[in-house]
Formats: sequence, C-alpha cells, structure tokens
Amino acid sequence: MYDLVIKNGRVVNADASFDADVAINGETIAAIGKDLAGTREIDATGKLVTPGAIDGHVHMQMTLPGGPTSTDTFFTGTRSAAFGGTTTIIDFAECRRRESMADSLARRRAEADPQVVVDYALHMTVGPTEINKLDQIAGLINDGCVSFKLYMAYGFYLDDGQLLQAMQKIAQGGGMAVIHAENWPAIQALVADNLANGNTSPVYHAASRPIALEAEAAARAIELATYARMPLHVFHVGSDDVVDRIAAARAKGLPVTAETCPQYLLLTEDLYSRSGVDGALPVCAPPLRSEYHRQKMWEALATDRLQIVATDHCPFTIAEKQRGINANDFTKIPGGIPSVELRYPLLYSFGVDDDLFTENQWVQMCCSRPAHIFGLKNKGVIAPGYDADIVIFDGDTEWLIEPDTLHDASDWTPYNGTRMGGRVISTFVRGKPVVQDGEFVGAQGSGQYVKRAL
Repeated sequence: MYDLVIKNGRVVNADASFDADVAINGETIAAIGKDLAGTREIDATGKLVTPGAIDGHVHMQMTLPGGPTSTDTFFTGTRSAAFGGTTTIIDFAECRRRESMADSLARRRAEADPQVVVDYALHMTVGPTEINKLDQIAGLINDGCVSFKLYMAYGFYLDDGQLLQAMQKIAQGGGMAVIHAENWPAIQALVADNLANGNTSPVYHAASRPIALEAEAAARAIELATYARMPLHVFHVGSDDVVDRIAAARAKGLPVTAETCPQYLLLTEDLYSRSGVDGALPVCAPPLRSEYHRQKMWEALATDRLQIVATDHCPFTIAEKQRGINANDFTKIPGGIPSVELRYPLLYSFGVDDDLFTENQWVQMCCSRPAHIFGLKNKGVIAPGYDADIVIFDGDTEWLIEPDTLHDASDWTPYNGTRMGGRVISTFVRGKPVVQDGEFVGAQGSGQYVKRAL
C-alpha cells in the first residue's frame, strides 16, 4: 500500500506517453503501473499527469538600483508558479560590495526559505565588483551552486576581459554560465541619441536595442565561452538572428543551450506603440520583436534550435511602469513581464493544441531538459526514485486569462483576454499538494533549497 496513488491518468514524459497509475511514498515516486493501491488515491481519468515544470529564470523581490522592487515576493511568486504547474524555480543571488559570494547566497536563502511553496535554486550573479572574488567560485560549485549569471548590460556589465576571467574560473570549478547577451556600450550610445532627439516613448526602448547588436553579443559570448571551455546558457532569446548563432554553435558540438520566454512567443513590438502606460507595460530586455521573429521562436522550439522555455518573470505594477511615462523617458520604465503562472499552460494551448509540437516536446522543454541543463538531478521526470513533483493537467479545460484569474502580485497581465485550451488542476511538490483541484493548499516555507550538480 503506497502513501498516495494518482490513478488512471495519462503519464507524459519527454520520451513517452502512456496510461498508468503513479504511486508516491513520502517525497519520491515509488512505482508506475496498473491497479496500484494507496492509502490516499486521486482519480486522474481523462487528465495528463506530467512532471512538475522547472522555470530556470525568475526574479522574485528583486530591487532595481535606485528603483522599485519586483512585485512578487518569494511567497506570492512561488504560489503563482504552483498554480501554473511549476514546482521548481531558479532565482538569483547578488553580492554586496563587501560581501562574499557564500554570504550573499546565505542572505538570499534567508529571504526565500520562510516563504517558498515550491522548491528553488539560485544562480550567483558575477558583476564587476565580484572580479576580485572569482576564487570563491569553486567553493560555491562544490556546495551545489553551479551556475553563474554574467551580464553584458546594465550596472552588472562585464567587459570582454572580465567575462573571460569569470568564465575561466567557472570552467575550472566545473560550473556553467548563464548570460544576458546585449552590446551595452552600443545600446547606451543609441539611447543617448534617441533621448537627445526627443524620442522618449517606449517605441524607442526597442529601437535602442536592435537585433543585430543582440546577435553580435550572443556570438561574442559563445566565442569567449568556447575559449574558456565552459558550458553556456543564453537567456531570453527573442529573435531568429540570435537563434542562428546558437544553432551554429550547437552544430559544432559546443555546449551551448538557450531559452525563449512566453513574451517572445505571444507578444510583438507593436505593443510599444500603444498610448500612455499601455505602451510601457511590456517593456523588457531584450525587447519584444516583430511578428516574423515571434513565429520563428515557435519554429525554433519545434525543431530544437531553442532548447527550453523560461519566463524571466519580473513584474512591476502599473503605477511603477507609469513612472517612465511621467518622466517622459523610456529608460525610467522598469523592465519586466509577469509569466510564471502562464508558461506551462500557454505552451500547451498554443504549442501542443495547435500541433506545433508534441506533448512530449512540451514536457521536454518545460520539465526534463531544464532539469538536465541546470543540474537538478532528481527532477523533471516521472519515474521511480525521482522527486514526486507532479502536475495533473486538464487539456480540455477552456478559460480566459484575466488579472483576477491569476495568483501573482501584479495588477496586470500582458496576456489579458487570451483564451486558453488547458489548465493545471493540481500540483504536488515532493508528494505534498500545493494546489489541489484549483485551490491553494500549500504552506509558506514548505519549499526547499536544492543543491545542484552538473
């Protein structure tokens, strides 16, 4: 007799789908088979039973330099994630100037641990003030923090020499880098030119970050990582030009992977032309691109030119977005879009339902492959011995996205009015229900920090 059996569902893994019961003992999957019996049983007839999804790129309660803090706390953000079938997130730790990397990791964990309702890990950010701390990287990798965020933009900007230094230390320790690839000096020149000419609306946010410069930066990052002999993951890809660079590197056998995000799959740069704050809401970086590139992102996922989908979830309120409009300066608009709850169902509704890719590819890009890329050894697969992170998904439920139907702390959604063709019914994290029959039943602090190994 097992502790819990999810019965009569259609189990969907990356490599196969089949009808079976899934048995759980404690926090792990104990068996998969027919006619299994449990102390507690849940009937999943007509439903999909999938691994919990993994979002490798989120920003909960992240404070911008001199600006607002992203709207979701670790509690509201992970609660929203659970409603969307995501059972593990990877956020970020950022060092203070006089702080060691280990201390910054501990400080960030102290913020998250009492709040999270799903499991989580952290990427360590390496900025210019961390160049004199690079010898600390090996210790972090040995302690299970294996990925390091490198910026080619913003205040965390690293020049090519600093990037190479960081990559070589990461490679020596056996870690990987995750990178925000843009050409920051060129962007700053374009921004200054636009503002000097009175081009202050959100349209010029996108115009100041052209595709060609993003592609150039991605190619440069790949070359530096190749020289350093280090795995590289490219964040938030939204244009086919960048995909071309990544696909070319992979064709050579280089250890390069990349993600796109829901905003690049569902939204286009036309939104920046809307009046007032409506044009500011979808400001993010890299910016939204044209309809051509939006369609190419779906194609890239279907053909494995892109490997996974993450969200870069970083919401700000309407009032906070309005600040840039009030200042008549697109650079004052805090960048970020809420998507953590919608990624998994959106990919089903517009990917699987529209026959762009299979249900197995859906699970691969949202569950098993993120687990593999980021070193989450016991997650992303429904199989005995793996963590019992499980989602019961109804592919036949239709519903309408509205802010009131979501569970994050944002007061808007860029997908408002979108009709969906599939919804998460229940979400289990290590065998415990967090969302059950559409109701939140979790507890703050029930999620765990996960140490990783590549």
